[in-house]
Amino acid sequence: MGRRTTRDRAGGRAMLPEPVAYDTAWAGEARSAAGYGALLFVLLAGVDEVAGTLTDLRAALWLFLGALLLAVLWPTRVSAARGLLTTRGLWREARVRTDRLVSVRWSNGVAQRLVLRDADGNRTELDPRVLIANPALWHVLDTDARISVTRGTLRCGETALLQIAARVDREAARTVFKISGLK
Repeated sequence: MGRRTTRDRAGGRAMLPEPVAYDTAWAGEARSAAGYGALLFVLLAGVDEVAGTLTDLRAALWLFLGALLLAVLWPTRVSAARGLLTTRGLWREARVRTDRLVSVRWSNGVAQRLVLRDADGNRTELDPRVLIANPALWHVLDTDARISVTRGTLRCGETALLQIAARVDREAARTVFKISGLK
């Protein structure tokens, strides 16, 4: 595998490293989102058809609602390479230089989000459960975050990283115990 090229902010070509770790559950979550959207459409259109009230306009409305559910449920795809974490949603892609992190913090809200900012002003959010469920992804981020700490660029967020590390270790131990039959 080679390196991909893309345009940087100044318009020049920048070399991007190939991802070395992915969210392994993304494909299943994307299929589930598509399935739920399709199921909603089929159920609404089916009920309308049985009632004898299905028209083209109503079918378009049910299709729109199914597509809206798909958009709401669509998971963010997370990948990491040495020095780079990429998140891709339906409409947006964000990259953060993980070896130049400035802050890592938890966002307040209903769903827990981890907000990463780098020295170039880039920002991305991701669900910390993605890191917990994917130790390889966490390892790449943790290794690069340690570089940020060593360089002195990471001003706040070591506590958040330690909390995630503890959760990843706990989940890994739980998995080992479960596989070995000790739990």
